[in-house]
Amino acid sequence: MQIKFLGTGGAFDTDYRNSAALLEFRDIHILIDCGFTVFPTLVEKGLVRKVGYILLTHLHNDHCGSLANLLLYKHIIEKSPRPIILYPSEQFRQQVYQFLQIQVKDPEKYVEFVPLEQVEGITPIDTYGQHAEGMQSYAYIFDNDTRIVYSGDLGRPEGLFERLERLPEKRTCVFHDITFSADNTGHTYYKKLLPYMSGITMFGYHCDPTKSPDDNPIRLVFYEKALMA
Repeated sequence: MQIKFLGTGGAFDTDYRNSAALLEFRDIHILIDCGFTVFPTLVEKGLVRKVGYILLTHLHNDHCGSLANLLLYKHIIEKSPRPIILYPSEQFRQQVYQFLQIQVKDPEKYVEFVPLEQVEGITPIDTYGQHAEGMQSYAYIFDNDTRIVYSGDLGRPEGLFERLERLPEKRTCVFHDITFSADNTGHTYYKKLLPYMSGITMFGYHCDPTKSPDDNPIRLVFYEKALMA
């Protein structure tokens, strides 16, 4: 299992591009989120052809803003088979479908929708309302020989880590969105993550890395070149 980030910034941290990652998982490649900078980044790095599966954490523009561009490119330019959007619930599938329908009219011409439960080893964590009020969002756990956890945008980390504590012990790497402002309730303030660092590897993303305070012990993805595409 290998993860490579295409960007590590928040919605307004355009210098660091939208947070998204390409995950190699059990012989498939999964694009996690597709914000407005992601499609041009995939093109720039020659990675569009690798995208066979897509998994979204939620439908804010910095997480899905170039999804239609990607699908159209693969259909019109690459002439490749339809990529697969894995969806964790029927309600979320309908939301994604309606979002795409505004832009491509007939989404199923460009993408196939498959229930996430059909792919072994991926567990969605329902984080409804924990990033933005009234908004559906998800974190995801990827289990193979090791475990990767991807938080999406999450203002309260307790539920995610309580779920992790109930899983069988395994080498675990958590990629968690992070904020350095205690007033930002849509993301997890870095000090709230400190109690959960024992026994796991943790990296922060979805931030401006230059604003990291001196007392922050959480490594940031942006500075880990091996984690960047």
